[in-house]
Amino acid sequence: MAFLSFSDFDPFDSLLRLQAELDRRFNSPGPGFDFGPAGGNVFPPINVFRDKDGGLVARAEVPGISPSSLSVDAEGSRLTISGERSVETGKGLSHHRRERQVGRFSRVIQLPPDVESDRASAECRNGILTVRLPKSEAARPRNIKVQHA
Repeated sequence: MAFLSFSDFDPFDSLLRLQAELDRRFNSPGPGFDFGPAGGNVFPPINVFRDKDGGLVARAEVPGISPSSLSVDAEGSRLTISGERSVETGKGLSHHRRERQVGRFSRVIQLPPDVESDRASAECRNGILTVRLPKSEAARPRNIKVQHA
């Protein structure tokens, strides 16, 4: 008669791996294209969408971070948002509870081929960083005039 030993088997570990895989599948935008990691533990949280002209807009929540400590780089097919969140320090200051993470951060987003990263713009207002990448002229639809033969 065989006995099962639960010392090497953790049922919660299997459930956590399943949850992680489901989160990865549901947060992925589709096959062949990946915006990078997503979820509650990734900073800064980012929404990426198309504007009315077909350009790409990335909005990142960066509360409490000064625009001067943010860096936005577009290189090839990658957009990188990085910076540093610092904590107030001073004499007599102690924390009762500290849940906001501090330190350096970086997010990399894969860009679709139809945007012009060299014409990108970025602004930070009220803790929201907005990066706009216009659609390339080559990817825009063109009207072709029909000639009489």
